[in-house]
Amino acid sequence: MSQRTVLLIDDEPDIRELLEITLGRMGLDSVAAKDCQQARQLLRQREFDLCLTDLRLPDGNGIELVQDIQALDYPLPVAVFTAHGNTDTAIQAMKAGAYDFVSKPVNLEQLRKLVSSALEVKAKTSARSEQGLAFIGEAPAVRKLKAQISKLAHSKAPIYIAGESGSGKELVARSIHYQGPRAEGPFIPVNCGAIPAELMESEFFGHKKGAFTGAHQDKMGLFQAADGGTLFLDEVADLPLEMQVKLLRAIQEKAVRPIGAQAEINTDVRILSATHKDLQAEVESGRFRSDLFYRINVIELQVPALRQRREDIPLLSEYFLAKIAGDMNLPPAQLSSEANERLQHYRFPGNVRELENILERAFTLCEDNIITEADLFLSQPSAAQMPAGGRAGLSLDGRNLDELLEAIEKDFLLQALEQCRWNKTAAAESLGISFRSIRYRLKKLGLDDD
Repeated sequence: MSQRTVLLIDDEPDIRELLEITLGRMGLDSVAAKDCQQARQLLRQREFDLCLTDLRLPDGNGIELVQDIQALDYPLPVAVFTAHGNTDTAIQAMKAGAYDFVSKPVNLEQLRKLVSSALEVKAKTSARSEQGLAFIGEAPAVRKLKAQISKLAHSKAPIYIAGESGSGKELVARSIHYQGPRAEGPFIPVNCGAIPAELMESEFFGHKKGAFTGAHQDKMGLFQAADGGTLFLDEVADLPLEMQVKLLRAIQEKAVRPIGAQAEINTDVRILSATHKDLQAEVESGRFRSDLFYRINVIELQVPALRQRREDIPLLSEYFLAKIAGDMNLPPAQLSSEANERLQHYRFPGNVRELENILERAFTLCEDNIITEADLFLSQPSAAQMPAGGRAGLSLDGRNLDELLEAIEKDFLLQALEQCRWNKTAAAESLGISFRSIRYRLKKLGLDDD
């Protein structure tokens, strides 16, 4: 294998010499440039495996160089040197696409670790084709998001993903993970709002056997499970304040202490987080710690709502219908022109997730593999039909809408099956649906006895 080469960019001869010696002892070749002009000339002449650049150069800004490097036709990780304590500049560089940063004066041990890590990123990126999950769509907002994902996947910066419920925030997080150097490591998603407060510390950090009543064996926490990969904190705004303090320390120290353990365990985890809430407003109201907010929100990605990219609805519909048909081993259904038109004018308060649910329901109801407008069940009331305040007078009895509809559907199916002595064909006829539809519904609700 040919020797790997690092491009060094710094206007101080002593610094360049120190870096060349350090890299040489690591078995790496190096080529030095004293300014932006010389660096750009070298980048045009040959390929490099890594770039180390100062941010203050005689003829320009190092951040502009970082942006130029992102436009190269091959992946080149770039790390930047910053003045000690100047984290704002470092964050700007990482937003521009830098892999990481090192503070001056340079700590050689830290530098060696960074170089080894960055070269590993380069090797992994070159060894495989891009295998990130696709964020489907061609709308301008989606193309912009895809470009941001591709650039930020190779950074170490924590990323906060903002967007409405159902817009695809977890898919964005998965895309970042699987397009980056941690793709072979675990991707661990956790819904912070779904963990009981009394179990949170154990879930995140683990515990030792006997640490508390019911701790019958050692338990690995989420940070340990995500070691070498990515921890995705969904609905991070739902974390209680006490847990926010402990999470902040774990992120800062890159170590966790399981409940009942005497020593901390080092962890190598990239943090991605998301919520449908306005996290800045949560900070201002005192419900979310500002120090944790700035730690996880180094870079923010905004996921567009489906109503902001309506031109993607046909593409998404085609994808979901093919997926649903594949899951059921049935031929895919087609949308009629009227159904297509109806979807284009629907508000989609539940975004992409709601579109998938609508199509899944319509697929089970349609006849002859053609989904009509009636199969969509999108009878949104007009403003004149709505009561004052804009809300229909319905009670969910403490359940969400999906749970209520599922309970109603289950009751109807059971009644029909009992009346027809569990003859599915007869029950389907009595309900006015196809045999395929009743088979799918029974399987979904756990009533299939096959």
